Amino acid sequence: MASYSVGVDVGGTFTDIVLLGSEGTIHTKKISSSVENYAQAIVEGLAEVFRETGLGGDAIEEIRHGTTVASNAILEHKGARTGLITSMGFRDVLEIRTLRMPRMYDIAWSKPAPLVERYLRRVVDERIDAVGAVQRALDPRDAERAVDALLAEQVEAIAVCLLHSFTNPAHELLLKKIIEKKAPALPCSLSCEVLPEIKEYERTSTTVLNAYVTPIVASYLKALRKGLDNAGVRARLLLMQSNGGLTTDAAAAERPIHIIESGPAGGVVGAQVLARAKHLPKIITFDMGGTTAKASVVEDGEVTRAHEYSVGAGIMIGSRLLSGAGYTLKVPAIDLAEVGAGGGSLVWIDAAGALQIGPQSAGASPGPVCYDKGGETATVTDANLLLGYINPAHLVGGAVKLNAEKARRVFAETVAAPLGMALDQAAYGAHLIAASNMIRAIKSVSTERGRDPREFALFAFGGNGPVFACGMAAALGMKRVVVPPCAGLFSSFGLLYADVEHHYSRTFRRLLRQSDPHEIARAWDALAKQALDQLAVEGFTGKRAHLRRSAALHYHGQTYELTVPLPDGPMDLNYLEEAFGREHEKTYGHRAGEDEPVELVTIQVVGQGLHEGTNVPQRVRPSRPEPAPPPPRRAYFGAQIGWLETPVLRRSDLSTPRAGPLIVEEYDATCVIPPGAKAELDTGGNILIELG
Repeated sequence: MASYSVGVDVGGTFTDIVLLGSEGTIHTKKISSSVENYAQAIVEGLAEVFRETGLGGDAIEEIRHGTTVASNAILEHKGARTGLITSMGFRDVLEIRTLRMPRMYDIAWSKPAPLVERYLRRVVDERIDAVGAVQRALDPRDAERAVDALLAEQVEAIAVCLLHSFTNPAHELLLKKIIEKKAPALPCSLSCEVLPEIKEYERTSTTVLNAYVTPIVASYLKALRKGLDNAGVRARLLLMQSNGGLTTDAAAAERPIHIIESGPAGGVVGAQVLARAKHLPKIITFDMGGTTAKASVVEDGEVTRAHEYSVGAGIMIGSRLLSGAGYTLKVPAIDLAEVGAGGGSLVWIDAAGALQIGPQSAGASPGPVCYDKGGETATVTDANLLLGYINPAHLVGGAVKLNAEKARRVFAETVAAPLGMALDQAAYGAHLIAASNMIRAIKSVSTERGRDPREFALFAFGGNGPVFACGMAAALGMKRVVVPPCAGLFSSFGLLYADVEHHYSRTFRRLLRQSDPHEIARAWDALAKQALDQLAVEGFTGKRAHLRRSAALHYHGQTYELTVPLPDGPMDLNYLEEAFGREHEKTYGHRAGEDEPVELVTIQVVGQGLHEGTNVPQRVRPSRPEPAPPPPRRAYFGAQIGWLETPVLRRSDLSTPRAGPLIVEEYDATCVIPPGAKAELDTGGNILIELG
């Protein structure tokens, strides 16, 4: 009897559900997101899937979920009322932050308001030094006064971050005992447990963010679990983490900082697996949905990860070397660049008369003008509809009917007429500007990181990604585009490829040339034990529990680190120093001389829980039959080419290679293949497009 897994990704416009059977059948569903209660759309969407397939909840073995609940709570400042206890003299770390600025020379820029107001930040008179020695012991009465003061303010969570607690957590653990005694049910986050690493602002900010979203995430997961149980779906629930690994709902409720960038990670993980299978050494992933577009890099089968990022920093469409906005999280995350350009992005004219795209979006409600739900501002989707790229009767398999006449009227009145342009030229201009915004995201993960995009294939997914992919690739000099199966729901599909992962780290500063390799190995072994113990609790033991080691290093005197992997086997400090030198040269274009000592800063361990066999069959087949292709329609390819009668195909029609122009229509996405390009289907069902 076949068993089934479910991938669920909640976006700003649609909630995407992918049901995959162990024998390779796949059923997909897009449903409008329920913004007030995201769990509602998931439960209702699964109920529709069960009606369409005839399955019941007992057939589901596992649900894998990507969610934006935590990030939304931060962006909207709707997290828990949080208190902070810190060392005397460090009360204002959250406001002082660092000296980094997101916009150079902008004296009007203001730091975002701290998530913990000053009257909710309390100090205790204690001190532990940088090597862990107690200089001034924490008086339990002083600790109780700080806790009582926050409880009197009716806080909903408490964060504790004391100076140098990563070297000696005794004082933080004493505060935890007092909090548990006085308020046993109150969520409490300790920096020695959340992030036992150096750098006061980063550690404080990360600990506070964990406390700030813990009640929100715990409440959401509890409601989702209850809704699933009531619907007869008692399958295990796993959450996608920002780093691309999965975690249990229990672990996510305790450490929600790891699922804050949960949503975009699934697609990159899926792209990574397919890139390995297709022997594509270098790909740039491009995920364009309804509100944003995201880009990332996969090289030699490995995802690029950042070890620190900012939440609520705005959408950085320029250089990513400028930082300082938002709220810092020092946890591993897939390295993504994001821009405010999606299908729902608004098309508008600025005060200087220039055409602009986003970052504001029409979202799910009212949506683009063509959705006919009350939207009166033109969007990118309206432009693509007017250009002939989108079938007004086929969006989401025909479930969403588009009002092309209303889109044409609004676009003509509010965009084309003020610009003094023909309607098709104005719509194509909006299409090109949206593409140029997204090209900046691709450059920020490629050229700004020393990578030549011409050496990469563009891996396009999301509901709108395949519409723009070929034009963007051509502009960047890229020669190949890959569009995977279920492109419009690929972030959900990618969840099914992921493994359970837990990340552990600890500051362990040593000059490599003066270090005892056995001492460092023992410290790594202690982290490895934490990882293996957690995996064992979740049922992963023996060969199903796999460990990866890495280290963050810098030249002595530098402020920022680079992370390098460490192979299995005995500790080799010479290898570690040489690996860091190569990474430094790759990143910055140079390496220091032999007389510059390398300093180990942080040791890191990733524990992976591996499933037996592969999670996804090599070949999947849709459960719903492909409809007959519609007749050709006119599509616009710019002023030089103009309007062309363009064949409209099903994906399976590309089993025989075809030359563009072509439009491939599917239930969840549309792929536009321009004149001069060639497209074919590979053995895995991917569309491979070669650009002329």
